[in-house]
Amino acid sequence: MTDQLQKPIHILLVDDDEDDRYLTREAFHQHYPASRISFAEDGEDLLDFLRYEGRYAGAAHTLPELILLDLNMPRKDGREALREIKSNDAFRHIPILVLTTSDAKDDIETSYFNGANSFITKPPTFQRLSEVTKAIGQYWFNVVTVCEHSEDE
Repeated sequence: MTDQLQKPIHILLVDDDEDDRYLTREAFHQHYPASRISFAEDGEDLLDFLRYEGRYAGAAHTLPELILLDLNMPRKDGREALREIKSNDAFRHIPILVLTTSDAKDDIETSYFNGANSFITKPPTFQRLSEVTKAIGQYWFNVVTVCEHSEDE
């Protein structure tokens, strides 16, 4: 049985692990089949996606309504990307949920200090991941009011 969202959601999942990207997408689609999941493989790829640069130059995608961000990635890690996004007026309105294997106190504190909206340690099983993605969808798209930010602003 699927849960109804007030609107279809566009999520940008940023993770260098292909298996984690696949499992997270499947968990979201289990509950929210109309959700659209885009992928970025590291912090540089994430920023290119948001800025329509690099391999996304001329792309017809929209900005995501939610970013799920891993911390430990090559090139530019999630910590650096989080700081850059939250210091940029064009992107700071996008909620960012850190979804990472870390449960280190320093990572949690640093993530919140740099503007993360939530910090979630990746669940160890698909069943638990499914429960977490269901809660994420319900909370971020049915409970809270998010900023409706035009890309023209």
